[in-house]
Amino acid sequence: MIHTITETDHIAYRRFSGDGPGIIFLAGHGSDMEGSKALFLEDWAQTQGQAFLRFDYRGHGQSSGSMDTTNISDWTEDVITAIDELSEGPQILVGSSLGGWLMLNAALVRPERIVGLIGIAAAPDFTEDLIWAELNADQRSHMRSNGNIAVPNPYSDEPVVYPFHLIEDGRSHLRLRSKLEIDKPIRLLHGIHDDEVPWQTALRIADCATSDDVRIHLIKNAGHRFSEPQQLALLGQVTATLVADIRASGD
Repeated sequence: MIHTITETDHIAYRRFSGDGPGIIFLAGHGSDMEGSKALFLEDWAQTQGQAFLRFDYRGHGQSSGSMDTTNISDWTEDVITAIDELSEGPQILVGSSLGGWLMLNAALVRPERIVGLIGIAAAPDFTEDLIWAELNADQRSHMRSNGNIAVPNPYSDEPVVYPFHLIEDGRSHLRLRSKLEIDKPIRLLHGIHDDEVPWQTALRIADCATSDDVRIHLIKNAGHRFSEPQQLALLGQVTATLVADIRASGD
């Protein structure tokens, strides 16, 4: 389905009604709503009779726009739009990689709607900590003057091209430099063998969040994709337990 934002912009989505709290899946950078984790959670939610939503940010999948011209602000706006216009009642956000950053942004903007967060290799601040910080002076100068930089892609022969405006815009959304005023339950799943986002990022999120209900699951043999059957099974277990806990609390 298509949800119109403006005359030229739209986001593609799939939505299923069911019991609350609803679950909204937020994909990673360059991924989309057809990924294995999104489809697994959709199947899980349907089996449980749980409300569920997955969608593509602008510049991703079937939505309008280009990754070259969109950024953290745009994708955060898309998450807020999904919460406000494509869901009802309390929601749990499940964010993978980039989605783990966006879920924090959304929880700060819509605290009355968000009752829980689940991060899968969550990557807040990755533009600054994992891209910009890894560049030397010549590479930074090249990125400023050219407007982008290409870096190796672990999943493809083609490099990933990051525009400089993504770095600049990301600085308006850095979350691991101060306290995160989020008092909702937070569950963080991270593979120790993640070569893209260090597992220590989960510890940094836990340290910054004001919530006292933060649990971290570190998986020894898991990588960044976190999509092996046993890893998806853990995601289902963590989601089920969080849903039960939220229902029991009356939120």
